[in-house]
Amino acid sequence: MGKIICLMGKSSTGKDTIFKRLLEDDTLELKTIVPYTTRPIRVGERDGVEYFFTDEEGFQRLKDRGKIIEAREYHTFHGLWRYFTVDDGQIEPEYSYIMISTLEAYRHLQVYFGADRIVPVLIELDDGIRLQRALNRELKQENPKYEEMCRRFLADSADFSEEKIVECGIKRRFVNDELERCLEEIKRYIKETLRN
Repeated sequence: MGKIICLMGKSSTGKDTIFKRLLEDDTLELKTIVPYTTRPIRVGERDGVEYFFTDEEGFQRLKDRGKIIEAREYHTFHGLWRYFTVDDGQIEPEYSYIMISTLEAYRHLQVYFGADRIVPVLIELDDGIRLQRALNRELKQENPKYEEMCRRFLADSADFSEEKIVECGIKRRFVNDELERCLEEIKRYIKETLRN
């Protein structure tokens, strides 16, 4: 039976870059699970690649049909944004997958699929570096959302508190202060985990 690798970390720790690089490594043989969101699409994103973009009505339709595996909601400066994983036929038990996740989503996935199938990969980085990266990314947007950037940055402290990490039983962490070294550590860890 395949595993689901949950790539997690605070905002601007490099999850998207690491995710893309891991997918490029054919030796890992990982497929993607594309999550859903009701937030607006960002510059450079494509529907069905980073996320399936929908609206509140689309979320409610999926929920009414019993298709939501896990869902998180954020009350942002721009309204309610939801992020969620859907049982839409993407996940087949014989394959291994990778997805970007949160601690909350990780726990729901463990309940839905079984804890033995879900593998945590927690990425960490100094807060000052994260804040600078977040600002640099926001500056590239046509309509920068600085308030939302700050809200997310502060919310991460609660969402990824040491207490919650311990509650989830996550012991292995990866510091992304040097991308290539961090990637190699994560690749070794995933290969070991998939063999077991």
